[in-house]
Amino acid sequence: MAIKSVVNEAQEIQLAIELVNLGARLQLLESETSLSRERLLKIYKELKGVSPPKGMLPFSTDWFTTWQPNIHSSLFMNIYKYLVEHADVKGIDAVIKAYRLYLEQMAVPAGDDPVLSLTRAWTLVRFFDGKMLTFAKCSKCGGHFVAHTLDLHNDYACGLCNVPSRAGKTKKSKDVDMALQMVA
Repeated sequence: MAIKSVVNEAQEIQLAIELVNLGARLQLLESETSLSRERLLKIYKELKGVSPPKGMLPFSTDWFTTWQPNIHSSLFMNIYKYLVEHADVKGIDAVIKAYRLYLEQMAVPAGDDPVLSLTRAWTLVRFFDGKMLTFAKCSKCGGHFVAHTLDLHNDYACGLCNVPSRAGKTKKSKDVDMALQMVA
């Protein structure tokens, strides 16, 4: 029978609290801590005041390669890669630190969610570890962007250098444009 350590359990609880506060889903908590599901549910409900969302985690690499998510995913992964290579940070600690740095760089309006959630960031790292995604160097700006591993990367142009014609044409941007026209 394994001896339970109060200190280890406290560290696991602190990690779970930090992950929940950053927006982690229950599946991420279960994967990264050794706490029971019931314990994690209690922590989540106490911090958020509601039950955790149900449903499957993102499982497709395609989301990370579409225009806006690719820019955010690439920023996060470059931060993550730098921390792992130069700051001697690994595992979930590297994901948390990289995600916090990513959030510092994003101007997220109050009440809105960032484009890249912690759960998607964690999934992205797993896709890189599984060699499903990799970096492709933009032939125009030289930046490194998230791309499918098996895609051809010759003459790759990133979403910033080659902005799609429909970029930024969301319902939200239409509402903002309409509001600006009403004010003018």
